[in-house]
Amino acid sequence: MKKTTTKLADGRELLYFDGDDAALRDSTDLRPLEPTASLSEIRRDPVTGDWVTVAAHRQGRTYHPPADECPLCPSRDGRLSEIPAAEYQVAVFENRFPSLAADAARVTGRDHPLAGSGPGTGRCEVVCFTSDHELSFADLSEPQARLVLDAWTDRTAELSALPGVRQVYCFENRGAEIGVTLAHPHGQIYAFPFVTPRTARAVEQAGRHRERTGRNLFEDLLAAERADPARVVLAGEHWTAFVPFAARWPYEVHLYPNRRVPDLTRLTEAERAEFPRLYLELLRRFDRLFIEPGHNEHAAPTPYIAAWHQAPALGGDELALHLELFTIRRTVGKLKFLAGVESGMDAFVNDVSPEAAAQRLREVAS
Repeated sequence: MKKTTTKLADGRELLYFDGDDAALRDSTDLRPLEPTASLSEIRRDPVTGDWVTVAAHRQGRTYHPPADECPLCPSRDGRLSEIPAAEYQVAVFENRFPSLAADAARVTGRDHPLAGSGPGTGRCEVVCFTSDHELSFADLSEPQARLVLDAWTDRTAELSALPGVRQVYCFENRGAEIGVTLAHPHGQIYAFPFVTPRTARAVEQAGRHRERTGRNLFEDLLAAERADPARVVLAGEHWTAFVPFAARWPYEVHLYPNRRVPDLTRLTEAERAEFPRLYLELLRRFDRLFIEPGHNEHAAPTPYIAAWHQAPALGGDELALHLELFTIRRTVGKLKFLAGVESGMDAFVNDVSPEAAAQRLREVAS
């Protein structure tokens, strides 16, 4: 893999990742851009202890542009985009409308004892999986998917080393139903100045399990799923995909390396080599979930969120790297909306049994 680093017209960093070490990336951003400014701050909820990011400047970000004005496509035919090159394999750049940024202004004038706050320092990056606007991640070849994995790994290593960063989160939102505002195949990376609420709860649970059993929670969890394959969807030499016992979403799959590691940087070459085949197969199965034999062959692609869970910089020794893939679609033409109990109380009600979901995901294998 070759990484080329350059700057956009407003000073934001842009990185190209190429599978060919001989690739040349000498492109200049010709747009007349003003330097970006972040007004983000973080505020602590005094009731839950969770941090909330307030980023009011994001209201003006690009929203559902037509395909010929996509800011993530290459710069071609006189049209300038966020990617100055005429083509690329994988491109990563600092978000123009970041929720978190290194230069976030420090908050002043807050002296109430319950008004815990601070600057929204960190970093938000956009990861473009391919220059082809019409593709999705599931359409990539295994070498292309491997290059994305290498980019995720590189960014995890570099962002984790930034001052004040506590957790790095790589993810993809796919589909308008999820809330995606740009149709080009892409994901994002957040470098948080705090440990996210979901991860903080996992750290607490893992600690309790260690105190109670003397063992690691995630190792025991994976061993239990592999021992009883009712919810196992796909298994390789180095990775296992299964529907969790208490799945919250109608179709939810967790993909774990069989050897516990805290983050992407700790994977071996054998684990990296196997990942693309299994992950691409999972994504393609998701796209076949709601296609009924004999009709509906042209159903809209399944909307999903793919989320990498990695250990935080401090206090995460018990956690295990894994990817959580889930869709909000529960059946043909119907979505799983977060209603009163989910949105109001964070108490999920699942319309599909995890065992039935796993069976369906096995049925739609390639």
